[in-house]
Amino acid sequence: MTFLPERMRALRKETAGPGLLLAEIPVPRPGPRDVLIRVRYAGICGTDRHIQAWDPWAASRIAPPLTVGHEFVGTVAAVGEAVRRVAVGARVSGEGHIGCGACEPCRSGNGHICETVDILGVDRDGTFADYLLLPEENVWPVDPAIPDEIAAIMDPLGNAMHTVMAAGVSGRSVLVTGAGVIGLMAIAIARAAGAGTIIATDVEEDRLAQARRMGADATFPATDPGWPDAVRKLTAGEGAQVLLEMSGAPSAIRAGFRALRNGGRAALLGLPSRPVELDLPNDIIFKGATVLGINGRLMYATWYQVESFLVSGRLDIAPLISGIVPLADFADAFRRLDERDALKVLLRVEPPG
Repeated sequence: MTFLPERMRALRKETAGPGLLLAEIPVPRPGPRDVLIRVRYAGICGTDRHIQAWDPWAASRIAPPLTVGHEFVGTVAAVGEAVRRVAVGARVSGEGHIGCGACEPCRSGNGHICETVDILGVDRDGTFADYLLLPEENVWPVDPAIPDEIAAIMDPLGNAMHTVMAAGVSGRSVLVTGAGVIGLMAIAIARAAGAGTIIATDVEEDRLAQARRMGADATFPATDPGWPDAVRKLTAGEGAQVLLEMSGAPSAIRAGFRALRNGGRAALLGLPSRPVELDLPNDIIFKGATVLGINGRLMYATWYQVESFLVSGRLDIAPLISGIVPLADFADAFRRLDERDALKVLLRVEPPG
C-alpha cells in the first residue's frame, strides 16, 4: 500500500492582498477517479504573478485560500479505485483546465472553453505544493525523451502551439507582437512548422535579441511608431499574412492589425488589461481579416502536437528557462521575474535525490 504523509508544503494565497505564504496543509486524498501527483518542478507564469501582486484581475477572480500554480511535472503517488489509465510511479504532467463534461463545448470536443471550467491555481488548488490532485482524464504521461524541465512547461508551450497551429503559419509570413515567454515559444514553433519570414516586436531589446535566437528573421522595437510600415516593406509591401498577438498591449494590437495584409489571419492570445478600441472597418472588415480568439489548448490535440514537436527534436525551448530555485526560495524567483531579470523560472518542489 502506498504511504502518504498527512501534511505537505504549499505556496498559498491565504487572504486577499499582495504576497504569498509557504504554509503546511493536509495532503489531499484521491477520490475514485482522481490521481495524486508528487510534484517535482512547477513553472511560474504571468497568472501566478498577477495573483501574487493581487492586481485588479486577481482581486476580481481569486477566492482565497488557494494554492497557486498550474504548470508542473511530477510522479503519480496514488490513484483512486476507478482509475485505469495511470499507474503509480508514472511521470506525468497535466491539463490545467478541468471541464464540467456536460456543457456543449465539453461534449463537442472543446473542453478548453467549457462554460464552467475550473483552472488549476485559479479556481482550485494548484501545483506549487508537494502534492497535486487531478482527474484521471487531465493527467498526461510524459514521453521519456522529454526532460523534466521541459515537461514542467508543456502547459504554456501548449498555449503557443495552439495559437500557431490555429493560425496556419506554414509557408506564410508571420508577425509576432510581444516577445515574452509564450511569444518566444511561438516564434520557435512557427520556425519548426515551416513559416516563411518571421518578424517580432517588443518594447525591450533583450527580448528582441532572444527572438532572433529563437528563429525570428527580423525584429522591431514596439516603441517605434513606424514599425508596421517596416513590416510591410519586408513583405512585398502587403503586410504579414499571419498575426500572432501575444502582448495584450492595446497599442501592439492596433499596430499589429495595421501590419496585417488583406485576407490575413490574426490569432489573439494576449490579454489586455482594459478594453481595446479598433478601427474595425479598415483593420478587419474591409481587409477581410480572419480573427481567432485563442484560449488555452485543445484538449487533447494540442498536447499530442507539443509531444510530437519535442520528441522529434524539431523544437528546442530550453534556452527560455532562466533558472530553477527551491520552493522555499519562491520570493527570489518572483523578484527576478518582476525585475525582468529572467524569462522562465521553475520552482523545484521535490528535493534533489
